[in-house]
Amino acid sequence: MLGDLYWLQGQPERAAAAYLAGRTEAEQHGKAGEAAHNQALRAFAIALYAPDQATAEIDLAHQLLTGLNLHATTINVRRAELIRDAGSDSVDDQIATLRTELDIAGLTSLTSAIELACAFHQAVLDDHTALHATIARLREQTSDNDHAYFVDIAQFMADLPVDETSGVRWLDSEQDTRSRWRDLVVARQAHLHARR
Repeated sequence: MLGDLYWLQGQPERAAAAYLAGRTEAEQHGKAGEAAHNQALRAFAIALYAPDQATAEIDLAHQLLTGLNLHATTINVRRAELIRDAGSDSVDDQIATLRTELDIAGLTSLTSAIELACAFHQAVLDDHTALHATIARLREQTSDNDHAYFVDIAQFMADLPVDETSGVRWLDSEQDTRSRWRDLVVARQAHLHARR
C-alpha cells in the first residue's frame, strides 16, 4: 500500500523501496504471486526515474511470473516497459496493443493506468495535442471518481493547469506534487537528449 501511495505523489524512489519490502516479505512467506505483483510494481516505479535500471527489474518481474497465471500483474510489467520506453518511437504501438489486450481480457480496471503511462510518454514528447486527447479519455474513464486523480497527475506531468480538480488531498501541497511529476518528465527529456 505504501508503494501505491508514494508513486501517486510523484515519489517513485520511495515507492520502489516499499515494493521491495513487500516482495521480500512475500518471498519469505512463500507467496510467489504476491512477490511477482510487488516486483512488477517496483519495476514500474523504477522505470519512472531510472529507465536504464528498469530493464533488470522488468526482467526479474518476468522471471517471478514464470508458471503463474496473473494477467493483471503481467499488464503491470508491460506498463513498466511503457514507462521505461517513454519518448521512443515504439511506445505508441505498445500502447495500442495493450489497449486491445485489456479490452479482450475485460481488465478495464487497468485501462486508466495504461492511459496515465501514455500521458507520461506524451508529456516527455511535449505532444500536447495527443496529451489533451489522453486526458479526455482519462476523464471519461474516471468519471465515477475512481482514480480521478490520474487526470490531475497527467496535467502535472505536462505542467498544464488543472482544469477540473479531482478533490484529492495530496500528502504535501498540490504544488509540491505537481513539481515532482514535472521533474520526472524533465529528467526523462534530459536523459533522452543525452542519449542522442
